[in-house]
Amino acid sequence: MITFICCLLLLVAGYFIYGAFIERVFGIDKTRTTPAYSKQDGVDYLPMPTWKIFMIQFLNIAGLGPIFGAIMGAKFGMSSFIWIVLGSIFAGATHDYLAGMLSLRNNGESLPELIGRYLGVNVKQFMRGLTVVLMVLVGAVFVAGSAGLLARLTPESLDITFLATVVFIYYIIATLLPIDKIIGKIYPLFAIALFFMAFGILFMLLYQRPELPEITQGLQNTHPEGLPIFPMMFVSIACGAISGFHASQSPLMARCMKNEKYGRPVFYGAMIAEGIVALIWAAAATYFFHTEEGQTLFVASAGNDNAAIIVDSITKEWLGTLGAFLAVLGVIAAPITSGDTAFRSARLIVSDFLKIDQKPIRKRLWISIPLFIVGFLILQMDFSVIWRYFAWLNQTLAVFTLWALTVWMAGTKRNYFITLLPALFMTAVCSTYIFAAPEGFALSIHLSRGIGITITLLLGFYFFYSIRKK
Repeated sequence: MITFICCLLLLVAGYFIYGAFIERVFGIDKTRTTPAYSKQDGVDYLPMPTWKIFMIQFLNIAGLGPIFGAIMGAKFGMSSFIWIVLGSIFAGATHDYLAGMLSLRNNGESLPELIGRYLGVNVKQFMRGLTVVLMVLVGAVFVAGSAGLLARLTPESLDITFLATVVFIYYIIATLLPIDKIIGKIYPLFAIALFFMAFGILFMLLYQRPELPEITQGLQNTHPEGLPIFPMMFVSIACGAISGFHASQSPLMARCMKNEKYGRPVFYGAMIAEGIVALIWAAAATYFFHTEEGQTLFVASAGNDNAAIIVDSITKEWLGTLGAFLAVLGVIAAPITSGDTAFRSARLIVSDFLKIDQKPIRKRLWISIPLFIVGFLILQMDFSVIWRYFAWLNQTLAVFTLWALTVWMAGTKRNYFITLLPALFMTAVCSTYIFAAPEGFALSIHLSRGIGITITLLLGFYFFYSIRKK
């Protein structure tokens, strides 16, 4: 328990210490007019209360990642705790804050436009396609996850296909309506349910004080299938440490923020909050895997569906019937809400590069309907395959975002090492993963690591060569 409590305190301290440092490096301007006022359109650009923006941002970026990802990451042992803490403070929250604030400074630009601004036109065109594909994958993955959880709580007559269709209908409504009509009203309530779930589990951890492994016992790999910690764990624990999906969501809130001074609590703070949720679930799963029931699932669980069983078991045992209901509500609400804002982001990305005004609802429909059709077709694929591609694309998007931020930092004479180091590390993770993973090139892990490190070093040398040349 000592390691867990120390990790929890480090996350909180990271917000106040390192978060304040990142804010100073960026250099906020409290007198600057934000796009919520300068481009107000009553649909996507409109000022909203900061507490609502924080709740929406937290719920948007949470999804299944800090719960399912943390549970899968806990199989690797205490390394998962270390990655959640260091990743959240130095990589994820820094990535989210700077991407959100750059969008705020550039009239709420969507992520591909921002990346293209600093990495060039060709990269921008590539990122437009990659980001839209990722957003549709997110929508499909989170529909499948939420429909699967709902199927466990409803009669057998309501199968996953029916429930997925219902969720898609909700997606269409939420994506087309102004952001303050549904998202601004009910998302804060769902975020409260998600916080209740996390802090209910935290209370039981502190109250029962179960035996948890300590960092002094070592960082040995305990994964039942023997998967290597690098790069597999760093892809499994995505949203609980760093996630490119977050940077795609930040422009939604940048278009509603009243003042730049709220950037740290909204962008940096929401990521730290997600890291806390991930750490709590990693600790609960670590304890659960040491129980007799958990040992059985520990050996058997390889997919995300079994992570849902673990969530159900832990909440029922620790929070009772009512607590478990509220907890599962939070788990179901998180992917649904992340999925619909993913489709909303896809609509805005397409409208940005096609220059289509989004005030008329018919023009929103022209873009949204094809996206929903593609998402529904993807839903017919095997869930585990979709999840693996989503996880890798998600981290790859974070790599591009970090490199764009690094180029901006270098170009504006800021301390670019705060984004360069995470960019290099995540480049190594993503390039190694795609060469080693079964859905990639399926090469040996040693060869894949060699290729990944080589690619990383080449990019690092090219970056330093470019800034010296300039």
